[in-house]
Parts: sequence; C-alpha cells; structure tokens
Amino acid sequence: MSAYDDGAFQAAYDDVMAKWPADREAVRIPTPFGTAYVNVCGPRDAPALLLLPGGGGATSASWFAQASGLAHVRRVYALDLVGAAGRSTGSGVRTLADLDAWLDAVLTGLGIDRADVGGHSYGGWLALRLALRAPERVRRLFLLDPTQCFAGYKAAYLLRALPMLVRPDPRRVRAFLLWETAGTAPDPDCLRLQETAAGCPVERPVTGPRPGPDALRGLRTPVLLLVAANSRTHDVRELTARAGETVRDLETIVLPDVSHHALPSALPCEAGRRLIVFLGG
Repeated sequence: MSAYDDGAFQAAYDDVMAKWPADREAVRIPTPFGTAYVNVCGPRDAPALLLLPGGGGATSASWFAQASGLAHVRRVYALDLVGAAGRSTGSGVRTLADLDAWLDAVLTGLGIDRADVGGHSYGGWLALRLALRAPERVRRLFLLDPTQCFAGYKAAYLLRALPMLVRPDPRRVRAFLLWETAGTAPDPDCLRLQETAAGCPVERPVTGPRPGPDALRGLRTPVLLLVAANSRTHDVRELTARAGETVRDLETIVLPDVSHHALPSALPCEAGRRLIVFLGG
C-alpha cells in the first residue's frame, strides 16, 4: 500500500471546493462517533437539502457542479461521511444502528427536522435508507445512479475494483476510474482528489441488504431516479425495472453518455434543471 499524503489530499480537496459558490461555509457537528464536516451554502431561510456523496474518495466536494444551481432554491448541506476520506473525523460506526445514529445526530445538530435528500452511489443507498426508516424527515428524495438500492453490482465491476481495494494506490485508483468512465472522463480535479485519497486511513463502510419489494412499495416519498446509461457498476435495465415495479411515486431519467463515477460532476444541464423543478424550485 502506498503511503498516504494528507497534505496532497487536503490540497486536492481545496482545489475542488474552490469551484463551490463563494458563500460556502464549513460547519462541524459533534456526534457520538466524532465530528461531522458539512459544506453549506444557499439562503439561510430556504428549505434544507442534504447531499450524501458516494464512497471511496468522492467526499462532499464532488457536488461542486450542482451546488450553485441547487443553492438558488435550497439551503444545501453536503456531508463528508464518517470513517471515509474527507474532513469528518471519528470512528466506531460498525453497525447499521451506528450509521443511523450518526446521521440522525448530524441532522439534529444542523437543526434539520425535515429535508430534501439526495445521494450518489453509496450515498444513494444511505439516502434511501433514511427515507424508509424515517419518512417524516425526508420531503423529497433524489437518487443519482444509486448502488445496492434496486440492483446489485456487476461481477465484472467488482473484479476490476478488487486490486484497487486490496492495495489502494493512486495508479490503481486512476486506472479503475478511467476504465469505468471511458468516454465520459471525470472532472480532473475530482479525479486527483480520489487519487490522493488512496491509502487514507478509513473504516470499512457499513452496508446492508438491498431494500425488499415490500419496503419499497411502502415508500411514500416522491423519488427522482437519475441513472447513468453507461454505468459499469450495475445493470441499468434491471435497476430501472425494479424501481419502476416497486416505488409508488417515481420519476426515472436515464442519462445518456454518462458513467457512474463521472457523476455528479457530469450531470447533464437538462437533468440538473429537472432536479431543481422536482425539488420545487
């Protein structure tokens, strides 16, 4: 495993955050598992929007391309996940109950009783989990090519990711991301951020089973599902079909010429506008 350079990671993080709106501020929220780091922007009196990033080295910074537009209609709270690369600190989140308690503590610390919630990849799974277990806290939900919500991972994706997971280093991270995003290259600053996150001391992410059909049929929260047509992570047809069969209040948009790991920075403009309309802006 290559030596992790925290200075390089923090500099790369700052480079991506420089693309955020100028009024962005950092907020730190104490939780039973450490301190959560949240990037915040938008009018203070606007409805809250919680953004949850994917796993790996994505971090809250990855929402930079959407932050400005969303901040016109919402008070945006983009969260770095506990135990992952980013600026949240702490440890000890080992069970689903721990993960739920951590996220609840963040929302309470931010003074958020109810919010719109959006998540990409693993963050989509976490967002859907919140909507299923605490529907009173989620007004609207958008899922950006979510994993483990409606379909499992492709075996080829997991096999390709294995060397990077077993021995993470910048070269392996870059090779994997460029393979998955072939034809829709990720933002270069985001790519560098994920490269510099390689070898970062992190905990194994807490995961759980995909929600069952009965749970999904019981979801009353309006859902906007944005699916990357070129995703190599999961079967797009299976994902959209299962979501359509089970989620009651659902709008699905398949994003052409976009891959899983190029998101959320490569979200097409039209899809970004549709997202703002969905949120009620």
